[in-house]
Amino acid sequence: MPSRTSVSAAPRLPLVLTSDAELLDDLLRLAAAGGAEVEVAPDPPAARSRWAAAPLVMVGTDQAQACLRARLPRRPRVVMVGRSGQGDPGWDLAELLGAEHVAMLPAAQPWLVDRFADSAVGGNPGQGTGHVVAVIGGRGGAGASVLAGGLAVTAARAGLRTLLVDGDPLGGGLDLILGWEQMSGLRWPALTGADGRMDAPALVRALPSSGDLVMLSWDRGTLLPLPAEAMAATMDAGRRGRDIVVVDLPRQLDDPAVIALQAADQGLVVVPAELRATAAAARVVAAASPHCTQLSVIVRGPAPGRLKAREVAKALNLPLAGTLRPEPGLSRGLERGEAPASSGRGPLAVLCQRIIADISGVPMAGTGAA
Repeated sequence: MPSRTSVSAAPRLPLVLTSDAELLDDLLRLAAAGGAEVEVAPDPPAARSRWAAAPLVMVGTDQAQACLRARLPRRPRVVMVGRSGQGDPGWDLAELLGAEHVAMLPAAQPWLVDRFADSAVGGNPGQGTGHVVAVIGGRGGAGASVLAGGLAVTAARAGLRTLLVDGDPLGGGLDLILGWEQMSGLRWPALTGADGRMDAPALVRALPSSGDLVMLSWDRGTLLPLPAEAMAATMDAGRRGRDIVVVDLPRQLDDPAVIALQAADQGLVVVPAELRATAAAARVVAAASPHCTQLSVIVRGPAPGRLKAREVAKALNLPLAGTLRPEPGLSRGLERGEAPASSGRGPLAVLCQRIIADISGVPMAGTGAA
């Protein structure tokens, strides 16, 4: 029988959400028959940090209403599970929850074993599962988009298959950051109907790309709402088809941003070394921290009031992931269409090399990575 792993311990395992002891025993038995280890959460608060990243979610009928009240974002591959003879299985409730199936025991046992078996194959962290890095600005103009672009460029330069995702519909556009605005390929509006599992190779072929780097950004047309399901499907495809996924997120977290943040292995909050920026970042951190347990801060200079990076990190109660010294040539290069960190030199490039080496385990020149 699979172990009952705590929800924050092992990422990307099937998630079982129920407080019904008998139903839980049945689902653990069926997971074992399918060769799957699972995570267990008794209620939505305990499940929230793993909700988006899990390859499969089984929600007991006892927790379906609670999931709706908790406003967990809609995502693909949710199954509502109950037992025959216990009244209305809640088909309307399942539709509101976004569940793709309602499985009633004992009749659905063989089908559930197959679903667990599929998730064991597709969700094994050792089987080509990519790492997701989410970047958020502590205040407007903090430089989060430039850092996200630099991380993606650095990862691709190291030979890592990389997906850069623009999750901020009101930002200036990551295609401009990379100088890719004229490149052909799909943008977000073409994917807003995605509500399930995307074919990862097909997605990569359809997006603007250069070498090992592909990017999903916005176009210059009418701003359309991005369904949470489209972001969930993109995160899933990125994990399966890329080594590194870098997501640039808005400071005000909508449902798609929450899904991306919950899927992230590492969250980075970029904060200028200023008192007001630190105060603004505290609000961003308060909103983001419930969705990402691995948040760190990047402090960007200059520091007009001589505020030290460690003081900013202490004020935000976050680990300090690094600092960025002023780089006058960076803005000039961006205006000329030069991608950030593309030269491999300068403070931004050095920081990005260290972060990518830490996340991927791939050693890079000058990082000291083993």
